[in-house]
Amino acid sequence: MEFTFLDALSLPGDPAKPNDDAWGQTSTAAVVLDGATNLCEPLLPGDSDAAWLARFAARRLMAHAQDGRPARASLEAALGEAQRSFAGLRRRPPTRNHENPHASMMFVTAAQDGFDALWFGDCGALALPPAGPAQIVGDAFDKRAAEARRVRMLADAKGLAPAARASRPEFLSALRAARDTVNTDKGGWLFGPDPKAAEHVRSAHVAAAPGTLLLLASDGFLALACDFACHDADGLIAAARDKGLEALGIQLRAVENDDPDGRKFPRFKTSDDATAVLLRLG
Repeated sequence: MEFTFLDALSLPGDPAKPNDDAWGQTSTAAVVLDGATNLCEPLLPGDSDAAWLARFAARRLMAHAQDGRPARASLEAALGEAQRSFAGLRRRPPTRNHENPHASMMFVTAAQDGFDALWFGDCGALALPPAGPAQIVGDAFDKRAAEARRVRMLADAKGLAPAARASRPEFLSALRAARDTVNTDKGGWLFGPDPKAAEHVRSAHVAAAPGTLLLLASDGFLALACDFACHDADGLIAAARDKGLEALGIQLRAVENDDPDGRKFPRFKTSDDATAVLLRLG
């Protein structure tokens, strides 16, 4: 089977800052990546190491998939290229792990009877068959719920609104400590300049009939369902089909702007980068 492109959206959380999300799509593969927000001064030219990594990964994964490599081989090659490029471009070696760029990822490739998925972190996919309920692929919904609990705990400890701009310095040490565990035995694994990450990628084969709709998204977009409860999984992908992703982006920002401090919906930022790609399998 192949993917037919239907729609895409990628919104920065703050128009004045880089969009750290990226996406790519071919007739046989698609990917969404969410670069982890920088917690230090950039080590690369430009203003966002996270944006560099997400865009680099999207380009290389699609290039390798287009060449006919299997999904896992494409990932292994892209991770190795990221390691070499980061080493060649950076101003200095990182002194702590949180200085390395990392990204969540949902990478899918078409299969004869559906699609295969590889993922890191909290990017996710929803698959809606012509008949029957949507299937959630990935860990985004569980991870978003855990993060909301963590944000509320930190905010309560500091006596601050979760998403207030002034709170970021108060949270920075905790965020850096958590990021220092990424791609180690103590923490979860993400796409980064580390080929060992390929050994820890999550995977699934999803049997899907022709005509199945597939929505790949970063957690910032999936917040419409897993954080704000504007839709369930079936409703979100149906709304993407019927209303278009731009309309859902408007809805997302309206919900966030009605709760700018994150008191109703705990989160670290008023608005996150939000990316989604809608495909049809056939």
